[in-house]
Amino acid sequence: MKLILKIKLAIIIVLFIVTFTGCAREELKTINAFIGSASKPAMEEAAAAFEEETGIKVYLTFGGSGSMLSQIVLSQSGDLYIPGSQDYMTKAERKDIIDTSSMKKIAYLIPVIAVQHGNPKNIRSLADLAEPGVEIGIGNPQSVCLGLYAIEIFEYNRLLEDISKNIVVNAESCEKTATLISLDLVDAVIGWDVFQSWDPEKIDIVYLPADQLPRIAYVPGAVTRFAADKTSARKFLDFLVSEKGQLIFQKWGYITTEDEARQFAPQAEIGGEYQLPATYRP
Repeated sequence: MKLILKIKLAIIIVLFIVTFTGCAREELKTINAFIGSASKPAMEEAAAAFEEETGIKVYLTFGGSGSMLSQIVLSQSGDLYIPGSQDYMTKAERKDIIDTSSMKKIAYLIPVIAVQHGNPKNIRSLADLAEPGVEIGIGNPQSVCLGLYAIEIFEYNRLLEDISKNIVVNAESCEKTATLISLDLVDAVIGWDVFQSWDPEKIDIVYLPADQLPRIAYVPGAVTRFAADKTSARKFLDFLVSEKGQLIFQKWGYITTEDEARQFAPQAEIGGEYQLPATYRP
């Protein structure tokens, strides 16, 4: 009888341990996302909401989209890649590091001129960026998607040589590009429309005429082939494009539909890729 009781007790203990450790594993699910900082404030809030809803912790690493891609390639790790534009997702495809079937369009970004609040230099157009004494900042076009868009816009409007003389900073990320205006370090940057939502007391924006915009950006996301937990990674992507996720992006000023994005430049390409001129040097 005592032997039977001991056996039963042992079984109960084993079942308890299995159940407990199983729950613990479920609670400790984590994924790692490498993200272009163009989506930082909304992505941080979305990750927190996703964790609260699912119990899955999302570790976010932000930076220039090119730098994030390099980190994934060098470390051979990371569950998700979410650059600031399709340019770098295309590069990731060429390197065969993403599952293209998992790709989602999360939000859209409109290139603008971002200026100090009140626009003290009265910058109203691209041509104004070429005026003597105007100091311009852009994202580093060799590693930041926003920098690529800046050079593309200057070249498309035949102002690259004139405006390049006034570029005094090549920032390491979209976030740092916006900070140049917030800290009054430059007179203007080529930024995203959402910069004003990030810091409305410091940043004003000047929209460009539709015919001066060759492309509109979107924020793509995809599971990498190095993902340790592909299921959880896909769940987070699905959350980002769900109604709840999209409302978070809208709260931060992001455009979430192609129709709305096209209102700013009906003929512009959405997504795509731009190659820096071979002769360009930052």
